[in-house]
Amino acid sequence: MNILDITLQRSFPTVMVPRNEAVAEMQTSGERLLVAENGVFIEIRRPWLSLVRKIAEFNVRTAIPYGRVSPTTRLLCETVPATLVGAFAEMAREAHPKETGGWIVWSPSMQAFRLAPVGIVTHTAGSLKYQPPALAGDEVLVMDCHSHGRHPAYFSSTDNEDDRHDVKMALVIGNCDRPNPSLAVRLCAKGIFEETDRAPQSWYQAARVPEAV
Repeated sequence: MNILDITLQRSFPTVMVPRNEAVAEMQTSGERLLVAENGVFIEIRRPWLSLVRKIAEFNVRTAIPYGRVSPTTRLLCETVPATLVGAFAEMAREAHPKETGGWIVWSPSMQAFRLAPVGIVTHTAGSLKYQPPALAGDEVLVMDCHSHGRHPAYFSSTDNEDDRHDVKMALVIGNCDRPNPSLAVRLCAKGIFEETDRAPQSWYQAARVPEAV
């Protein structure tokens, strides 16, 4: 086999799911495909997340001699602290009417989160270009945050294109000219987007201006 194909397949292997025992969970960061009786799944591992999602189904009732797989989500870190969401909301208010961004990162060794401002390249009332922040030690990205100025929080087609290769949570804060800004949150996993119906109430409370509490 071509050396390039060998390298690609080693970096993104395919596993035939055993029928008589559970498939062993990935132990290191990466991705792989799981071919199961009930479809094809992607398994993703990061220091903060273990995730399995179906990405394809069989179009004919061919007998597949493999086991079944269920979608799973397992956080390997704590929930993102509301205080950091509040800190980013304050950054968004200060940047208003322009957009701004920040990363909430997590250190597995320190078991700690922090908010890291991004390096702004250009930002206007409707766009943001930035350089990722410098990370320390074993820090990894958990949540990518950006603001929408006075506009509502939502995920645009530009966001979809920017996020389709990433594994992260994404947060948009909008209506930054109001005491109670709007929030939009979703999970991004290699082209899979799962938006929550509503962010945690503690995040809304933290994002409010003090006078509005």
